[in-house]
Amino acid sequence: MSHIAIGNVHMDLGAGRRGVDMGPSAIHLAGLNKGIEQLGHTVVDTFALGVRSQEMLEVGDPHARFLEEITQVCSALADRVESALESGQFPVMLGGDHSVAIGTISGIARYWRKRGKHIGVLWVDAHTDVNTPTTSPSGNIHGMPLAVLLGHGPKELVAIAGDRPALDARNVCVIGARDVDTGESSFVRDVGLRVYTMSELDERGTALCAREAIERCLDGTAGIHLSFDLDGVDPQHAPGVGTAVPGGLNLRESHLICEKVAATRRVLGVEMVELNPVIDNENRTGKLAVWLILSALGKTIL
Repeated sequence: MSHIAIGNVHMDLGAGRRGVDMGPSAIHLAGLNKGIEQLGHTVVDTFALGVRSQEMLEVGDPHARFLEEITQVCSALADRVESALESGQFPVMLGGDHSVAIGTISGIARYWRKRGKHIGVLWVDAHTDVNTPTTSPSGNIHGMPLAVLLGHGPKELVAIAGDRPALDARNVCVIGARDVDTGESSFVRDVGLRVYTMSELDERGTALCAREAIERCLDGTAGIHLSFDLDGVDPQHAPGVGTAVPGGLNLRESHLICEKVAATRRVLGVEMVELNPVIDNENRTGKLAVWLILSALGKTIL
């Protein structure tokens, strides 16, 4: 049994489309807490972080929109996540746009670095999220968090992890990618990031690719953190996302990835992001988010 800390990060400043700040509420409405407790875990802390609405803020640098506010939220989130781990709690973080991963993963990395270890991350996403202000077509920071965590991008965000980057590319895998910008392709090659595209999953099989990815994430690390962007799932199953891309993971593949992560018994944290209730259908994507989180926490068919 685990003691769970749930973080609700009500922020959509990193996204190009409004609404994902309401994602955490939709996940709770879909029954997250009850599902966690039915698995035998205990929710011992729930906290919320948010920002002022976009209408009240200045965009700032158009190549890294709302950088100041996103830095503040991610810094606060990193502190809360690290504190939860220090208290023996398992972090389940709900977004919000994917820029919140900068805070979640920086906090986990700082905790384990104090213990002489580094962490692995499985990044489920239709995108690789390794743009920087110099390559991003939009300037939206939700397309940059993995680059930041690998040490590239706005120095304010990179510094949240401490005196060195949160992650080493050798222990990070992206799975489900199918919409990658030109600058991101160069970045992936330059840093040696392992990306499993949907084409590769189709050709080689999701089970095999997921197993390889997880092994890479666990190689010499304290364990694996699952960062799950719901746009990694095909829009027919997850309609309520801000940046939907056809041809994604189906329901069974999505659950399989989460189940395989849980089976390692070395899960360090889970986050679920980019749920947009404004464009969802009867909270269908919110319910999917709950199912996936519970799979990552150990729920199985038998």
